[in-house]
Amino acid sequence: MSEAGNSHFVEILLLEDEPSDAYLVKMALKEGKVLAHLHHVVDGREGLDFLNRTEKYVDAPRPDLIFLDFNMPRMNGSEFLAAIKADQRFKSIPVVVLTTSDVEKDVVRSYELGAASYITKPVDMVQFIKAIQQIGDYWFSLVRLPQDHRL
Repeated sequence: MSEAGNSHFVEILLLEDEPSDAYLVKMALKEGKVLAHLHHVVDGREGLDFLNRTEKYVDAPRPDLIFLDFNMPRMNGSEFLAAIKADQRFKSIPVVVLTTSDVEKDVVRSYELGAASYITKPVDMVQFIKAIQQIGDYWFSLVRLPQDHRL
């Protein structure tokens, strides 16, 4: 939520294998004054570890929102999305696909698997930051997320 909205911090899980894109997401949230704790993992397997609180993530919070890159090594975004939407514990977490792919089959597949939205990352850095800020405004100022879903 932005500083103008509710004052509690939201938990965001970012699955992104590109360090520079992860950094831009972090900076955009900060510049947009989105009150969020951003947790970054580099692929779908690590994302599942985070959600399941295994390995080094035993104290991980349940995310309010997931930002998902589609093109990642080991377990890609499509595989991760299918896995969490098939699991009752994680099914209700909104997933925003945030990826460089603008291939129509990826867009269709994302929505078929339960993505809440699909956004193609702008190539321009300024536009990328603006897009992240708009996502923050939408999900944390306008949309009502469930409050009773904590594990």
